[in-house]
Amino acid sequence: MIGTGAGAHAPAPAPVGVTQLLDLDEVGGRVERTTLPGGLRVLTETMPGVLSATLGIWVGVGSRDETPAVAGSSHFLEHLLFKGTPSRTALEIATAMDAVGGEMNAFTAKEHTCYYANVLASDLPLAVTLLADLVTDATNTAADLESERTVVLEEIAMRDDEPSDAVHDLFAETLFGDSPLGRSVLGTVESIEGLTRDDVDGWYRQRYAMPSMVITAAGRVDHQQVLDLVTAAFGDRLAGEGQPAPLRLGEAGPDRPARSTGLIARRTEQTHLLLGAAGLGRLDDRRYAAAVLDAAVGGGMSSRLFQEIREKRGLVYSVGSALTHYAGAGAFSVYAGCSKKRVPEVLRLIREELDRVAADGLTPEEVARAQGQLKGGVVLGLEDTGSRMSRLGKSELSHGEYLPVREVLARLDAVDEEQVRGVAAELFGRPTCLAVVGPYRESDLDRL
Repeated sequence: MIGTGAGAHAPAPAPVGVTQLLDLDEVGGRVERTTLPGGLRVLTETMPGVLSATLGIWVGVGSRDETPAVAGSSHFLEHLLFKGTPSRTALEIATAMDAVGGEMNAFTAKEHTCYYANVLASDLPLAVTLLADLVTDATNTAADLESERTVVLEEIAMRDDEPSDAVHDLFAETLFGDSPLGRSVLGTVESIEGLTRDDVDGWYRQRYAMPSMVITAAGRVDHQQVLDLVTAAFGDRLAGEGQPAPLRLGEAGPDRPARSTGLIARRTEQTHLLLGAAGLGRLDDRRYAAAVLDAAVGGGMSSRLFQEIREKRGLVYSVGSALTHYAGAGAFSVYAGCSKKRVPEVLRLIREELDRVAADGLTPEEVARAQGQLKGGVVLGLEDTGSRMSRLGKSELSHGEYLPVREVLARLDAVDEEQVRGVAAELFGRPTCLAVVGPYRESDLDRL
């Protein structure tokens, strides 16, 4: 994500109880931040032109924090928390939200977990009460764990049945190996079957602490109202002198892939492949130049890969590139899906285009077009309350600061051809790995 953070050193947060005004303009709205006692952080963005609000409770824990023995615990817990609390059953939680036409859900990533609700602004008190209850006081019974274990196993099966999903987890494993970043957020069938109630509930009691949590709200909200609601909902849990958890820095990523190829052999109509290499960490200042590079190479219909492989030759339906950033590590990858007989030519064209950009960089016209694409995407991506709520959470947890939208646009504008050329030479000069889902044998991959 390019829309947050400025570098490796975030400014010192305001003292507990002091509200900071972080942004106030026609693009970013009114953004305010307060740290409550116990280390709980609250950020809001006021959007007067809407009638709704989205609330998120972020926890700075994800699959990167797990050992192989408890792989999938963070995601399993995300499911389990909706099963009930001492004051509400799962049905009562769902009924309360449905009764006001709201939506409540959650997601787990490598480095964080988020529980969120989108409601009418008048129903924000209900959203705060429900989310705070399930995040802080879930029962996590053994019976609920057993019923939800089947659900998670079905989710793993659904991922395995979708080759375009499975190849992304396979690529992470091929690039990062048997490290936390290389393991799926979902865990494995073996790890999920082996999890006990003590494993999951212990993860909850240990990791879901106030210093690790961030609450964000965007829409027709008032910062003081949100603070009052959160203070009432969290109650005694806000007591104490705890400080917010430090920014996750993470270990440096690998210089080369853990292995050169990964394969899931399956009789599919299309071969799904990801070719890529180690990328940049999310606090690397070069990520803006890398974003411009990514957009020009494979980020849209005018990109080099799309034009060369789909438009000119008609070899694929889908082809594109992506950047992934973590604390201290990252990845650059190119995805394509095509028939087996076309795979060698598609891979050759991808490699040739990456080599060409590594050697010659981009033209001024390509840089300008990519900058325009990214800037438009940043602004258009902030049209709804959910995206703004998410931006606040990722800013705080992943970057340790909020960067105004106008500053993000200025940093994209400041990227020039030489910066892009330098990043391209580095990223595209690194050893690559290839992940494949399709009708192959291991020996076939050597020829690819």
